[in-house]
Amino acid sequence: MLFVCCATLYPFLYLVAQSFSSEAAIIQGKVSLLPVEFNIQTYVSVLKKGDFLLSYKNTLIYVVLGTVAAIVLSCCMAYPLSKSDLKGSKFFMKFIIFTMYFGGSLISNYILIIKLGLKDTMGAFILPMMISTYYVILMKSFFAETPHELEEAGELDGLSPIGIFIRIVLPLSMPIIATMILFNAVGYWNSYFSAMLYITKPSLITLQVFMKNFIQDCGVLVDKIESTSEMIGVVSTGNVIACCTVLGVLPIVILYPFVQKYLGKDFKDVSKRSENN
Repeated sequence: MLFVCCATLYPFLYLVAQSFSSEAAIIQGKVSLLPVEFNIQTYVSVLKKGDFLLSYKNTLIYVVLGTVAAIVLSCCMAYPLSKSDLKGSKFFMKFIIFTMYFGGSLISNYILIIKLGLKDTMGAFILPMMISTYYVILMKSFFAETPHELEEAGELDGLSPIGIFIRIVLPLSMPIIATMILFNAVGYWNSYFSAMLYITKPSLITLQVFMKNFIQDCGVLVDKIESTSEMIGVVSTGNVIACCTVLGVLPIVILYPFVQKYLGKDFKDVSKRSENN
């Protein structure tokens, strides 16, 4: 386990050390786990860019809206399918599974986005990833394990099917919901292709597209950021790649331990309830 942890952490720590090191030290291979010739100019240069803060804000908005919509729609689809007495449930499941293996081509999807008038809108980024067949199947399987007796008790208390779902099923299903929140949020945060394909407005740019453009044009951007010859030697491709990667992964690295702790607590609670029953 210790070896696995070290093997997992080393690339990230090496990247952080690179982002704080000088370009000369990176080229000469002097950087390992600690920065060499400590340098924060790359971070200053990136953070001074107005497009960086704009892309961060846009990406956060897309992640929040997309994740909330994905969870709501996935729950509304998975819960009815978890009921064996639902008429046509087998047909709907086969139809849903069919979409896992057969889908529209890239060109047809692009034409669809254009025809719907979604190009250069939030919808072009959020909608294509809103429903995942795999996630729906996972949630459906989890909902199917909810004790039927609890739902019957809620029905006897006068709760409607929606009331049973909101007040009984959802609280018991927090582990799978928290997991799906994490998966969807990471998916939206890391999404690059949809943003590159469907969004061309600078005001709607995402973080991943910004980092790609910044890294690609770092030579030109450095000339604009600082005109002195000394700065040109300090900020270069190696620093920029490491810096952008660290800034891009930082929110997920910060949030994941809290989500993981929450997931572990929920799974323990569910296990205790199952033992008591």
